[in-house]
Amino acid sequence: MAIIHIEGMHFYAYHGCFKEEQVVGTHFSVDILLTLDASVAQQSDNLADTIDYQTIYQIVKREMMIKAKLIEHLAHRILSAVTAQYKAITFGQVAIRKLNPPLGGKMDAVNIIITTDDLPKPS
Repeated sequence: MAIIHIEGMHFYAYHGCFKEEQVVGTHFSVDILLTLDASVAQQSDNLADTIDYQTIYQIVKREMMIKAKLIEHLAHRILSAVTAQYKAITFGQVAIRKLNPPLGGKMDAVNIIITTDDLPKPS
């Protein structure tokens, strides 16, 4: 079993419940952790036998550009899109940090972390 962890993907995006957040925007940081059987790739040294980090980044970037009110919803969209692209993923986790949220006081970030355990099970 292998763990792929892509950390600190930074985006300027327009997510939030307040109208101003969807107009002005703010900074976000996204981490994604994925587990899979990478034994074939470990022997083949072939990108086609594993998960392409660039593809993961492009999926995250695409989802980050679609406005959402809740980062919970956004995290769900990201993880759903990634696991749909790569069926070999046995477990996934997405963490989104909204930096400097407008909550009436000084704070670094608010965070949401979801896992594939939070996704609907296929029927």
